[in-house]
Amino acid sequence: MKDKVTIHTLKRLKQSGQKITMVTAYDATFAHVFDEAGADVLLVGDSLGMVIQGHDSTLPVTMDQMVYHSLAVNRGTKRALVVTDMPFMSYQVSVEEAVRNAGRLVAEGKAGAVKLEGGAEFADVISAIVRASIPVMGHLGLTPQSVHKMGGYVVQGRDEDAANKILEDALALERAGCFSLVLEGVPLELGRQITQRLSIPTIGIGAGKYCDGQVLVCYDLLGMNPDFKPKFVKRYANLHGSITEAVGAYFSEVRAGTFPDEEHSFKSKPIRLVTAPPEPTTEAPGEGAEKMGPVYGAPV
Repeated sequence: MKDKVTIHTLKRLKQSGQKITMVTAYDATFAHVFDEAGADVLLVGDSLGMVIQGHDSTLPVTMDQMVYHSLAVNRGTKRALVVTDMPFMSYQVSVEEAVRNAGRLVAEGKAGAVKLEGGAEFADVISAIVRASIPVMGHLGLTPQSVHKMGGYVVQGRDEDAANKILEDALALERAGCFSLVLEGVPLELGRQITQRLSIPTIGIGAGKYCDGQVLVCYDLLGMNPDFKPKFVKRYANLHGSITEAVGAYFSEVRAGTFPDEEHSFKSKPIRLVTAPPEPTTEAPGEGAEKMGPVYGAPV
């Protein structure tokens, strides 16, 4: 196994010009697969509110849920750095509450770092979390927790004023102590300029090829939802089709009685089952039910 990825590893990768690989994970099984495949960073995203829980936004996700999924991903990971999202309203109320919640994700969820959305207005929050020895990844551009403020999931930074604001926020987050920054849903040229101006790595999602690394939601790149395909997503598999075909074949064999067959059944030496003598009963005729044996509830 290669050396464990840390926040210092990511900075060295930026300095060497080697791209950083990042993907979301929500459970131990997927985390194990992605870790073995060579992920540098596994993001336990609050996107689980949409792809796991079925909500139409990330806003309903709670701290307890993020701790739960973070711990599960940690159990399946050996090499990659696990970064866990701070969910909506876990850091916006006060600096003290933000530090406490970030601490929960590290202490209880075993995260190696936390990620939070927002610009310069959260610089004091980021600085306080970093002072508590918790690494922070920032997130600018299209920030899903601000979906109502943005008026939907729309590309940010298209005009000069908006682009300059995002650049100023990026510089503020770097000064506040962020070790890395996600840029989501911004024009390619803006992603390039921010990446060049920062000494910390940028991770793009819909931000173009010039970022220091890329992140995608795992279900998107695996083609799990045929009805969802934003411009920035490339499908590297069609698991929706593969899984549908596999499960459909299973259902067909069960209905036809061809599964399980002898190969998938347990065997033993010939045995003779002896029933126990009936026990006395005081029940009136017709009121007694079949007695159930101790194995699989089989009648005796």
